[in-house]
Amino acid sequence: NKWRIEVHEGANNTGTLLFRVTPDKGTATDIVVNVEKGRGENGVATDIKNTFKKALDPKIYHVETDDGEDVLVKKRGRQPDYEVAVASNTVKGVRVTLDRE
Repeated sequence: NKWRIEVHEGANNTGTLLFRVTPDKGTATDIVVNVEKGRGENGVATDIKNTFKKALDPKIYHVETDDGEDVLVKKRGRQPDYEVAVASNTVKGVRVTLDRE
């Protein structure tokens, strides 16, 4: 189970992206990513990656960037499947799409 978080466009204002990671039959984890005005899509992806790495247990999840503007979130080993959702986005200009791979 792997999720691709695709970032499109840059930040026109300072704001937050709120993600929710929910393991199957588990408790959801809310992850707030702070984004500064003027960050490009690669910078926003780096902010997401760094925040996810701090918020999620590295024994359960592996987080990395791909192609600069994408973030991959992968489960390790036999961990439960999980969902990733964008709960809110206050960053104008930034669009986030999620793909389960």
